[in-house]
Amino acid sequence: MLVIFEGIDCVGKTTQINLLKEIYKDAIITKEPGGTEFGKKIRNLLLNGDEISKKAELFLFLADRNEHYEKVIKPNLNNLILSDRSFISGISYALTNDKNLNIDELISLNKFALNGHFGDKFIFLKADENTLKNRLFNKKLDNIEKRGIKYLLTVQENMEMILNYLKFEVLKLNASDEISNIHAKIKEFIK
Repeated sequence: MLVIFEGIDCVGKTTQINLLKEIYKDAIITKEPGGTEFGKKIRNLLLNGDEISKKAELFLFLADRNEHYEKVIKPNLNNLILSDRSFISGISYALTNDKNLNIDELISLNKFALNGHFGDKFIFLKADENTLKNRLFNKKLDNIEKRGIKYLLTVQENMEMILNYLKFEVLKLNASDEISNIHAKIKEFIK
């Protein structure tokens, strides 16, 4: 079962995945981008490299997504896989970067990259503006975070819209809730 954690930076995806690692010791833990060697290079390029065009960024994410599917997801479909982000993030950032993109075309491109396997369950951690400001305040910002709070909140709105549009099985959680409360809800959802 592929369980995907979605949300913008600083909402607690990694924290929750780390808590689940203690329970599901045989689970495959991965992330996008960066779940493969190729993905690590793409992640570094996107987060710390020179600015590139938005379409080039989109295609790099798609290339990583296919490599990640082929090397990590597909060989482990019989196991529990916990993924920090997925194509939902990719489409959300793409739509935020270019309002003229067509959501159905983006879904089609991602379906191609993922051989039609989008995931089984989605956990969406959503932050309000104050929570996001407080959590970003104490960290060194990468290229995407430097685009600002308003940008990240727009990405988050797009994530929620896409999850609703695709009618996936989704657990929506308030990222400002207590870590233990969030964890309990996620454990129940995964069962």
